[in-house]
Amino acid sequence: MDGKKGFIVKVSLIVALGGFLMGFDASVISGVIKFIEPEFQLTKIQLGWAVSCLTLTSTLAMMVAGPLSDKYGRKLVLKYAAVLYAVSAILSAIAPTFTLLIIARMIGGLGVGASLIIAPMYIAEISPAKIRGRMVSFNQLNIVVGISVAFFTNYLILQWSQSDSSFAQLLGFDKYTWRWMLGLETLPAVLYFIFLFFVPPSPRWLAMNGNEEQALKILTQAGGSDNAQKVLADIKNNLKENTQKSKAKLADLFKPALKLVLLIGVVIAILQQITGINAVFFYAPMIFEQTGIGVDASFSQAILVGLTNIVFTILAMWLIDKLGRKFLLTLGFSGIFISMLIIALAFNSATYAADGTVEQINSWMVLGGILGFVASFAISVGPVMWVLFSELFPNTIRGLAISFIGFINSAVSFSVQLVFPWQLENLGSAGTFIIYGAFGLIGLVFVLLFLPETKGKSLEELEKILVKTKK
Repeated sequence: MDGKKGFIVKVSLIVALGGFLMGFDASVISGVIKFIEPEFQLTKIQLGWAVSCLTLTSTLAMMVAGPLSDKYGRKLVLKYAAVLYAVSAILSAIAPTFTLLIIARMIGGLGVGASLIIAPMYIAEISPAKIRGRMVSFNQLNIVVGISVAFFTNYLILQWSQSDSSFAQLLGFDKYTWRWMLGLETLPAVLYFIFLFFVPPSPRWLAMNGNEEQALKILTQAGGSDNAQKVLADIKNNLKENTQKSKAKLADLFKPALKLVLLIGVVIAILQQITGINAVFFYAPMIFEQTGIGVDASFSQAILVGLTNIVFTILAMWLIDKLGRKFLLTLGFSGIFISMLIIALAFNSATYAADGTVEQINSWMVLGGILGFVASFAISVGPVMWVLFSELFPNTIRGLAISFIGFINSAVSFSVQLVFPWQLENLGSAGTFIIYGAFGLIGLVFVLLFLPETKGKSLEELEKILVKTKK
């Protein structure tokens, strides 16, 4: 690896640690709900609220994180996000009541919302076009690693809570099982804050704010002197052409010239969540436990979900700049539809006792469908969505645009998480999963009809192509 590419990889990996914290923070609740439901005597909607409250505040944070990053810089916003993660982890671990636990989780949601959109934006703005897709996908890779680590640490803490070892007894894993699950996040949050001191500001943000000398220096580190001069010239020309340089307003997103990119952004943002990915990630042990395999086995199968997510996200990173965004989305939505159909068929053919619990079901069919769904998501709409968001919108409104689209994505995610326990209780597992599969089919049709290919083009070239076609 040459020095320039090594610099990009190092910086991208550090910034993408925000994705790790997001994945861990969001998914660790999957192990916690087993304990807080009886401890706080929660209803199904309250249980859904415990999972989704983080997403609610992350949705709100997305509306301000982009504009704040345009004003104060991507790097500074990410530092504050790291602080919010750490504060949330500590307060969640010591929360004496359900209400205070919700408040602590909502504080973490502010960090989630900021890092979820600013990290990929930063990486896209510092990466050369030929490796931009792979570098931006580091953020999604870190999200799935964070999810997997949360599943693993939940399982590990569960095992320690059942251990008679002096180590486990001393640390009180049996008494404070779910508190340890939540508090563990403090360490990576502190490390993220420290590591961010070793990354430079975004060169495009520097150029937008008149600091062209420092922007050129960073671009030279990233892609060499000749390429840096060309990229900086493109950025300057792009800024001159846009008279709304530092006054981007929400209304600008609805101009006729941006109709296609806005349509793509909104639809993909909705489809990524409404196909049920966070219902699976955040309720994985609950889903597996419904098949009658027991608590320990349900936690261990959740680890398989995390590992599948990692493997296919890495595969997506390898393929995204080779096969393109559209091919991967076509493949992924097809797999989502088929996998959800398999899960629905498994639950539909199960036999149930009078109290609604499963008496007999093909648990391997459920596991295979869940893993197939996760694989399909991880190789497509998981990482590709954020790559597309970082590519579709013009430089001067990118922060605002990603905040707006991220708001929609997060709002749908919140709704899915909130109602999932209620859906299982009232619509049944088969009905719930067939609905997710139908949205996967809608996604496949939309991608085939409307999505253009964006691979291999600079952000300025994409703006000329996509916006020009709508004049």
